[in-house]
Amino acid sequence: MNVSVVLFTSDLRLHDHPPLRAALDGSSAVVPLFVRDRAVDEAGFAAPNRLAFLADCLRDLDAGLRERGGRLVLRSGDVVDQVCRVVTETDADDVHMAAGASAYAHRREERLRIALESEGRRLHVHDTVITALAPGSVTPASSDHFAVFTPYFRHWARQHLRDVLGAPRSVRVPEDIGSEALPGRGDLSGLSEGLAAGGETEGRKRLTAWVRGGIGSYEDRHDDLPGDATSHLSPHLHFGTLSPVELVHRARKTGGPGAEAFVRQLAWRDFHHQVLAARPDTATADYRTRRDLWRSETSAAQDIDAWKEGRTGYPVVDAAMRQLRYEGWMHNRGRLLTASFLTKTLYVDWRVGARHFLELLVDGDIANNQLNWQWVAGTGTDTRPNRVLNPVLQGKRYDPDGTYVRRWVPELEGLGGAAVHEPWKLKGLDRAAYDYPGPIVELADGLARFRHARGRA
Repeated sequence: MNVSVVLFTSDLRLHDHPPLRAALDGSSAVVPLFVRDRAVDEAGFAAPNRLAFLADCLRDLDAGLRERGGRLVLRSGDVVDQVCRVVTETDADDVHMAAGASAYAHRREERLRIALESEGRRLHVHDTVITALAPGSVTPASSDHFAVFTPYFRHWARQHLRDVLGAPRSVRVPEDIGSEALPGRGDLSGLSEGLAAGGETEGRKRLTAWVRGGIGSYEDRHDDLPGDATSHLSPHLHFGTLSPVELVHRARKTGGPGAEAFVRQLAWRDFHHQVLAARPDTATADYRTRRDLWRSETSAAQDIDAWKEGRTGYPVVDAAMRQLRYEGWMHNRGRLLTASFLTKTLYVDWRVGARHFLELLVDGDIANNQLNWQWVAGTGTDTRPNRVLNPVLQGKRYDPDGTYVRRWVPELEGLGGAAVHEPWKLKGLDRAAYDYPGPIVELADGLARFRHARGRA
């Protein structure tokens, strides 16, 4: 019996899965394998919310495989060691996996390739599984990657995407290969109360509802905080329960300005992956070298805690931070506002905020989380690195009636309309009636500090 192994990583689906299709085409039996990677856990990415979503994804993947006569094999430990053990146990000739963009993903692929080749086995790494286009497939003439999104998008939009692959009808797995028990949410604690369900089945339901409904108004409403008119598909893209290639195809088939705006956001995701692939150190280091004199975490500790807890005194910032804690997710406009407030109004290192987001976000990953934080902080690819978002003006613009704020900051639910964005303007007893803090910093003072520090840098 000719056996191949498919190593699932951030591609936990059966639809549009090139590594699985290649393995099935080239072998009489396949081992669908997921390794609970010790190195990933030790690096701090085993956050409860993501572990819960991952458990949903693995159980759903296993269920889909069982419907097709197969099952998922789960192992824990070092990825290379566990893959090699499975290869030995099944006498597999080939291992298939999706290409990654991070430095760790590249090291993992190289270690695995060397280990397999020493045993006379082969590793096949497939592009366009985790991204719509491979990170290095679109480059400018003078560099290995695009540093600015707009020219990248012009080239990206002209590229031909591969066809979408259907899910397999049957998957034959060797009977004697052992597996650990699949994890469940019940095994975890510290989860966000409003955490969404994971898995390909749930992802495909959301995708269908999105292309049939919300995508049409996306261009006009993607910044609508109270309307919450975004797709909520980012966790499914992060875990790969949905294919970015399929999303682009389905959006383009739907057509219209909303679909075009949504495709642009998918291109932003690819853009960040190509930056990370070319500059792996941007996971922790500034993309654009600056001598920023960030406040130390010690001196800014109280401000940082207030920001994390949603007690800054700026309602739209606090609402977004509380949404993050409750759902493990945050509206994109909220992410921009909260990141700008931390890095430019409080003048705290973007890495502090990125680390906190990774502790809670279900969709938190290195490419998008870190590089979006850098974009806002002015150390990344933004061509206007000194822009500062005013939370009061932003709140009035994107939550004009205060509905979003009152949803997440119930202390202020008695304040009507746009007044909710400036509760400090209440006088005397009216202000005392609300158990809500005053601003931890005056916006003018924060802006002056930012400009002065940048002037010295």
